[in-house]
Amino acid sequence: MFDVFDPALVADPYPALARLRSRAPVHRVAGTDVHLVSSWALVQEVLAAPETYSSHLRSVLLRRPDGSTTTLPMDGGGAVEQVLATADAPSHQVHRSAVLGTIGRRIRALEEPVTGQVDRLWASSFSGASGDWAADLADRLPLVLVAELIGLPAEDVPDLLRWAYDSTEMLGGWLAEGRLDATVRASLDLHRYLSERFDAALDRPGDDLMGELALRVRLGELAPETAVLVLLQLVGAGGESTAGLLGTAAHRLATDRCLQNLLRGQPDLVDAFLDECLRLESPFRGHYRHVTRETRLGGVDLPAGGTLLLLWGAANRDPERFEEPDQLDLGRSGVRQHLAFGRGIHFCVGSALARLEATVAVRALLTRTRSFRLDGPEEEAAAWVPSILVRRLSRLRLALES
Repeated sequence: MFDVFDPALVADPYPALARLRSRAPVHRVAGTDVHLVSSWALVQEVLAAPETYSSHLRSVLLRRPDGSTTTLPMDGGGAVEQVLATADAPSHQVHRSAVLGTIGRRIRALEEPVTGQVDRLWASSFSGASGDWAADLADRLPLVLVAELIGLPAEDVPDLLRWAYDSTEMLGGWLAEGRLDATVRASLDLHRYLSERFDAALDRPGDDLMGELALRVRLGELAPETAVLVLLQLVGAGGESTAGLLGTAAHRLATDRCLQNLLRGQPDLVDAFLDECLRLESPFRGHYRHVTRETRLGGVDLPAGGTLLLLWGAANRDPERFEEPDQLDLGRSGVRQHLAFGRGIHFCVGSALARLEATVAVRALLTRTRSFRLDGPEEEAAAWVPSILVRRLSRLRLALES
């Protein structure tokens, strides 16, 4: 039996996911109405049928303190509005156009701010012989840029980071005893903060995403509550995927000095390297889908009202789609078809910004060192966040040679 909450899957889930994909690519989680979908072809089949597989987030898997698995309702019996990544057409397009309009207009102008932020974070935490890349750069850089895009003060970033990670913790399923209340409280605190900021923006919209959403509200295209939920989702999840990419890229380089030297000598390969990192270590391990009607997938009957968890991380290593899928191949053709940023109308709105941040940060790490490695044994230098939804390092201590 496959246990999605097996502690062994935190550090290295891929051998178990390969067995699951080959034996039961649609696998029911015992005691729940949740099915895991792990093959490339079946994930594509789901994505191609949004009328049957809704993006609405109805419930999530949860590991109880006693080790058993259950589901936690997330939609308040249908009362919670679904926005952006969890919205279906046509609402999704309204939310997406507002966000993409701002990001698309500002992305080129952000290269200098990204470089400046990397410089500041490097100077404050990596000027010595070691540093924690995860805590001091990968976590902080994305939220600084998300805050700037939205129009939030830089001094609020520490609170935003704490609220973001705490509020999305429940989605990852691994909750220690007593943590559920803390995650709900963090979500409420973040919602309250964003509501107050958005109320101010309605009076005086700025040249930022919050100002763009305020203008949409004034035009009657969005309700103010919807705009705040869009902002909540961007803060809650907007930094997590980039932090995952930044951490896994540095971890892979720290354990492969030959790869470091190759990229130092051929910096144009950094782009291909990041795509392989996204494929091999998808920052979001999966996303949920809601089954709207009885159907059949991969020979398995699915009930109406059931839930799927699409395992991007497993599909991206499917040998039916990628040759030698567990190998990093800088010349791999078609690598950008990976699912790390989603697919179709839900392709990640911040993917271009994530690539920019990762490119600048990885190049800085390579050019400002002669070499670097894990600062100690793997189990001490690196720690993965226990989660069935995200693939992110909470600690990555690097020993640096300048």
